[in-house]
This record gives sequence, structure tokens and C-alpha cells, in this order.
Amino acid sequence: MANDSKGMQWISHIFLAGFSLACLIPFVLLLVSSVSSESSIIQNGYSFFPEQFSFKAYEYLGSHWGELGRAYGITVFITVVGTAASLAMTSMLAYPMSRNDIPLKHFWAFLVFFTLLFNGGLVPSYLIYTQIFEIKNTIWALIIPGLLMNGFNVLLMRTYFMTSVPPALIEAAQIDGAGEIKAFYRIVLPLSAPILATIGLFEAILYWNDWFNGMTYVTDPELFSIQNILNRIISDIQFLSNNSNLSSSAASSAAELPSTSVRMAIAVIGVLPILIAYPFFQKYFIKGIAIGAVK
Repeated sequence: MANDSKGMQWISHIFLAGFSLACLIPFVLLLVSSVSSESSIIQNGYSFFPEQFSFKAYEYLGSHWGELGRAYGITVFITVVGTAASLAMTSMLAYPMSRNDIPLKHFWAFLVFFTLLFNGGLVPSYLIYTQIFEIKNTIWALIIPGLLMNGFNVLLMRTYFMTSVPPALIEAAQIDGAGEIKAFYRIVLPLSAPILATIGLFEAILYWNDWFNGMTYVTDPELFSIQNILNRIISDIQFLSNNSNLSSSAASSAAELPSTSVRMAIAVIGVLPILIAYPFFQKYFIKGIAIGAVK
């Protein structure tokens, strides 16, 4: 019996190791391709062992470091502010819905769930945000539309509050004189670190990878996020590479552009901060998503 158990453990370990490698190998190929020469990629395709290494893709991006640095700052700002605001709003809405003594709590839960099924569409949303709230070409256009509140996260956090925060603790705090707000901030939130970290990671990834709000609501280059800047660089490279009416000097410069490897370098630059941040949230992630999704 013990031998069977050890055998299953070894099989599980091998399977998980293989699955981990399957997830890691594409990123390794991405990284190697970003430092491969343009000619070797064109001649031999993508390879883990390119014939010639080159850092021209990163040199090209470095020549745009003024734009990239500003875009990084904007992206970090909207990620931090948007994630913090989203966590505050999500927790303050989910907590009352988790309490049995709140009137119409099922009605509010239905309204939140309804937003997961239906929405007004792009045109009404655009008109509301640009003509009523007037946030076009402002930093708030990158924070508010579509990302600040998510019904799925609200329901996930509500379930966590219902299953993991004992009502007796809240009642004890109220007996000791704590009001609802104090009990929420001093009792409920400290016990909810796993779900807060989990939803915070969800929101941070959404804000970091968002390009849609920048494309829809922002036309000022000074407010472009890193995703919009990188997309613009790709468009510029495609234009220079495909335009047949360029002057001879411009055509020569376009021919030297690392148009293939720079796409890989752009992907590395875009995903690297998330890879760095993820290990700090990993210990909370599994626990938060498992407990929060019980119901």
C-alpha cells in the first residue's frame, strides 16, 4: 500500500514537472528569440539555439526609452491606483452582501450577477464616459471604464466573507463597542488577506495588460500606457517595413529594423513586471481562489 502511494506521488510529480516545463518553454523561446538576429530568424525560424545573437531589438526599444519610460510610469500609476480603488470598492460592496441581517441582500446580489450577463455596449459606454463624465484624454480614462468594478470579483469576495469570516467575531467586536466600519477594517479585512491578494492580482494583471481603454478614450500620446506605446512601435515598424514609397535612406533604415525580434522584445518588456510580482502573491492565490469559489 505504501509502495502504491509513493508510486502515485512520483507519477504526480513527473506529470506536474512536465506541465510546468510546457508552460515555461514558450517563455524561454520568447526570450531567446528577442535576442536573436533578424537574419537568423528569417532564414531558420525561431530556435532555442539561434546561429547568431543580437541585441538590436532592445537597442531599438532603448532609442524610444523616453516614451517607454513615461508609459511605464503611467502604467504603474494606473495599476497601483486602479487596483487599490477596485479592492476598496469590491470589498465594501461584497461585505454587506455577505451579512444575513442586511435587507434585500439577495436583490443586490442579483443586480451584481446581472452585470455579468448583460451590458449596455460600447457606444453607450463611450458616450457616457466622454460626454457625461468627460474623462476622455485624462488619466481616469485608463482607470475607470470596464476595469474598476467586476461583478465576478464581488461575488467571489462575498462568498469568502460568508465562509471564512465567523459571524461570532463580528458580534464580539460589536459587543466591545466597535461599529460596522471599525469591525470591517479591524476584523474582516485582516482575516481576508488571501482573497484580497487574489483579486488584487487579477485586477493588477487587467490594468497592466489593458490596451482597450487607451485605444478608445485616449488620443494624447502623453497619456499612452506601456501597452499602447508598444502597439504603436509595432505599427511604426510595420509601416516602415511595408511602405514601398519611402526614400532610399528611409528604405535602408527600414530594412535594418529588427521587425521580427522586436515583437519578442516587446512581449518580454510587457510581461516581465507581472512575472516579478507574481511570486509575492502566490502563497495567497490558491487559498483565496479555492475558498472564495466554494459556492
